[in-house]
Amino acid sequence: MLKKVVVIGPESTGKTTLCKQLATHFQTQWCPEFAREYLLEHGMDYRYDDLLTIAKGQLSLEDKYTSSIQHPVSSIQHPTSNNHSLLFIDTDMYVMKIWCEFVFGKCHQLILDQIAARKYDLYLLCNIDLPWIKDELREYPDIEKRKQLYNIYKNTMLHQSTPWIDISGNYDERFKKAIAAVANIPD
Repeated sequence: MLKKVVVIGPESTGKTTLCKQLATHFQTQWCPEFAREYLLEHGMDYRYDDLLTIAKGQLSLEDKYTSSIQHPVSSIQHPTSNNHSLLFIDTDMYVMKIWCEFVFGKCHQLILDQIAARKYDLYLLCNIDLPWIKDELREYPDIEKRKQLYNIYKNTMLHQSTPWIDISGNYDERFKKAIAAVANIPD
């Protein structure tokens, strides 16, 4: 049975790095964040409706990766993917909800419906204790905004039913905590 692990948290907290490391360690795949590709193509002057487009793109991407693990065409197509029981997901609809509400003060109903409909096995919440790294898509270098966003994520985790763990420390400590948490997902 496929286990889905979602890596979430504010920007520049090592989510993508952790997904890549975990996928390599567990010899499986990881689903990237659709927003990055979308914003690189369309720019940072996004509107509320763009977030719905991004959410739909993220859902489609997750479904594509889920299907490719559950129904691999051949071992040639996925030569490094030996573990067909795990998928690491960089971003989910909680991220989209927080983004919508933080920037626009409201959230699309599709996002809320998908939060209720989709089930995951573990959340890894990346803390803000890594240094913020500037890139063309990041918006919140200010530590107070980062703290505010992290607290929103943490409160969200506290008020949902999927197990979760706070991932903090340097990159190596984060990786070790994540490996241990994933290894302890019940069958």
